[in-house]
Amino acid sequence: MSLLGLGGRRSAFARGLRCVSCMSRTNCTRKAANAHKHSIVRSPLASHPSIGARYFQTASCRHAKVVKPFILKDLTEGMEEATVTEWFVKPGDVVGRAVPICEVLTDKTSATLKSPMAGVIKATYYEVDQIAKVGARLYDIQVEYDSAVPTEEDLLVAAPAASMPEPTLNTPSSDCEVDLGTVPASGKQGRVLKEDIVRFLSEPAPETTATPTPPTPPASMPARPLRSSAIVADKVEAIKGIRKAMVKTMTAANAIPTFGFNDEISMDQLVIVREQLKDIATSRGTKLSYMPFFLKAASMAMLEYPILNSSPNSACTELTYKAEHNFGVAMDTPTGLLVPNIKSVQDKSIFEIASELQRLMTVGAAGKLEQNDMSGGTFSLSNIGAIGGTYARPVLLPPEVLIGALGRMQAVPRFDKDDNVVKARILNVSWSADHRVIDGATVARFSNLWKQYLENPATLLADMR
Repeated sequence: MSLLGLGGRRSAFARGLRCVSCMSRTNCTRKAANAHKHSIVRSPLASHPSIGARYFQTASCRHAKVVKPFILKDLTEGMEEATVTEWFVKPGDVVGRAVPICEVLTDKTSATLKSPMAGVIKATYYEVDQIAKVGARLYDIQVEYDSAVPTEEDLLVAAPAASMPEPTLNTPSSDCEVDLGTVPASGKQGRVLKEDIVRFLSEPAPETTATPTPPTPPASMPARPLRSSAIVADKVEAIKGIRKAMVKTMTAANAIPTFGFNDEISMDQLVIVREQLKDIATSRGTKLSYMPFFLKAASMAMLEYPILNSSPNSACTELTYKAEHNFGVAMDTPTGLLVPNIKSVQDKSIFEIASELQRLMTVGAAGKLEQNDMSGGTFSLSNIGAIGGTYARPVLLPPEVLIGALGRMQAVPRFDKDDNVVKARILNVSWSADHRVIDGATVARFSNLWKQYLENPATLLADMR
């Protein structure tokens, strides 16, 4: 056996060193090490500046269990805090790598935080509906490192998850063949809990009987309005999450003088083009709505008016012209109004924009939008017409300088070039611009070019680069 890093015959603990296994401070020399069969080596923590005493560790210590804190990081641009909305684990639970631990609601999105490593949950520090600041300690996880001598990086920094063995989770579904898709889920967002599996296995199989088909209501029967729970007494509710973000953003927007501009677009030609391309889009695995055309037309019009894709600094003394066209689309999600954006619209085709829009809508509906989806927007469109209405007064999203709101498409009578009354499909658009840096003439010219691209889709193709 050899004593590493000790030089000479001095006792290890005469130099202030400790044997981790026997914890002896006297006569723990090379000879004593041979007696109790310890191969003494220098601990990687011995020279760490944050540890006062120096330690020795023996090769008989095969496992090192370290409790690691999970710190809440900045999940979205400018995030300062998050509300814990649900815990999926409790202290004592064994979790694997990338297992959902908790769900938090930031000022822009809802996010599920997953375990960065396998281990045991030792403690949680926030209750549901409590607010945690960025940098706060959310929970502790105990990690076991299978190594004769853990390195300093292992013990002080979270090791890569791939280097740690995954624990075996003993669940009823792993002991018998159960199709989790057939198990009634009682957890949030359709999660199947362990109790659900136990209940499912203990219940007798239901007898198969023919289910009578409910009568089809007549087509003229009006849809029943959705009813919310009646408020029978006054109550006070804290403004948090998405609403709190709206307070901050709208307060800042209210300080900006805006210029409004409205117009109507003839959609007749675009309706024909979309019908011709729908089957092709479907064959490519995406759904083609009108929004990709609106976004692409706006991007091409902004190539002629780049000031509309700029942002001023906080003092409004400088303008930054953005090279990337990161266009946001307002979405009504279960967590509130969110505006994720499609990156680099100027470089994408109509089908590529449609595919990315479909992805954002899917993850938005599931509350799974990520930081990259929400940050870096340069311009926004709101399709308020999907709910109803024609004209609107959209509010800017600082530091963006332009936002548009689209009304519902409707069939109305119009005169053709021969003064005959014809059926026309019309879409209304409302623009709001930062009047500190954008003049009304620029907005009007931009809107006219955008309108031209949509009313004559062939010009959209002709000007593509």
